Amino acid sequence: MTTQLDFSSPRIAILGGGPGGYEAAMVAASLGAKVTIIERAGLGGSAVLTDVVPSKTLIATADLMTRVGAAGELGVKFDHVNGGAFTPVMQADLKHINRRLLSLAREQSSDIKAGLEHLGVEIIMGSGKLVDGNTIEVLTSEGVRRVEADAILLAVGAHPRELPTARPDGERILNWAQIYNLEELPEELIVIGSGVTGAEFASAYNGLGSKVTLISSRDQVLPGSDTDAAASLEVVFKRRGVNVLSRSRAEAVDRTENGVVVTLSDGSKVTGSHCLVCVGSIPNTAGIGLEEAGVALTESGHIKVDGVSRTTSSNIYAAGDCTGVLALASVAAMQGRIAIAHFLGDSVKPLKLTHVASNIFTSPEIASVGVSEADVESGKYQGDVVKLSLKSNARAKMRYTTDGFVKIIARKGSGTVIGGVVMGSNASELIFPIAVAVTQKLHVDDVASTFTVYPSLTGSISEAARRLHVHL
Repeated sequence: MTTQLDFSSPRIAILGGGPGGYEAAMVAASLGAKVTIIERAGLGGSAVLTDVVPSKTLIATADLMTRVGAAGELGVKFDHVNGGAFTPVMQADLKHINRRLLSLAREQSSDIKAGLEHLGVEIIMGSGKLVDGNTIEVLTSEGVRRVEADAILLAVGAHPRELPTARPDGERILNWAQIYNLEELPEELIVIGSGVTGAEFASAYNGLGSKVTLISSRDQVLPGSDTDAAASLEVVFKRRGVNVLSRSRAEAVDRTENGVVVTLSDGSKVTGSHCLVCVGSIPNTAGIGLEEAGVALTESGHIKVDGVSRTTSSNIYAAGDCTGVLALASVAAMQGRIAIAHFLGDSVKPLKLTHVASNIFTSPEIASVGVSEADVESGKYQGDVVKLSLKSNARAKMRYTTDGFVKIIARKGSGTVIGGVVMGSNASELIFPIAVAVTQKLHVDDVASTFTVYPSLTGSISEAARRLHVHL
């Protein structure tokens, strides 16, 4: 039931058109507010134009090539003879792939814009800066405009962090926003950084046919993720020919006549045709008038927010990567929706990070939600953990799925589902039933007693829950 507002047509200005901004604008407009959204590049922000939509489209192509490469194990033969054997011959047309993914990004951006306009949201293309707690000054192609508002939402996002000794040139040394400009597949791609972005691109370009070297400063790829999943991914990487250099730190990247050379902290060098730098991001919080408006930042330069997305300025909210909460489009969107609901007096629940489901789009995918096994091992939570390999799952065998597992974590004593991990094909879809269980505080018996299709990968989720049953 929607709460009736006690003031007419409140004015809301949103700086930034990414997921945090445009989702908030839709909610605000549907609740009767007068909404203005200010965006300098295009609706959807970097998530749609240069990050999530393009990268996951690229990954979808790479995943298809990986699956086709294993088709022979399922009895599929191709009409190319190689030494008497039928083998698939695939080649990634990177120019076509990149043209398609950028086209999809523009199409998605256009759809978002049309949806906002349909709701009556005013869209101003330009760069905005806070003048005070109620005013944004916007530099447009036609001059300067001032937007007055009763509340302001900052959804200004972030940009790729650069190494001082590895400046991207857009040709051989690239960041994740520039790599879609390539027209030919890199022969030897060096990826610096083994976090989510680095691991995803390493997996994707390996699937597309590049020789990939992944430089990781940690003991294991995907630091902070489920350790079993990270270890399994390293096994997959090794089997598929990805060269993972653990405990190695890149000091500098230089261009050569036909490629790049990466110098490591121990003085050794790695050569390749291209280098992709994935070493995190920096919030777009500099030079937008935050200090003048009384908005405080953290030491990392992110905007300080509370559970309902309020900043330290009474009527200014913030959402998305600029807050440093979790760099996920889904979190940005939820923060934006929560902020608007709070300001307009609608029902609202503070953001709970233990309810956030996330996915790493490597091949295989890694999805997780809620409490981690590391949380249990550290004593932060008391829980029981069951892990089932997908090798025993009938559907996985039929599809020749050789890697992956399901892991469920239940609160010790009560049996309530508090966390889970899925590693495997379409893990991003398979995590949903576990996320529902975590959010709705379901008992493992609730999950175990729910019918699953046979054969299906979800059968392993039910079986893992069944093994967590406590006999009374």
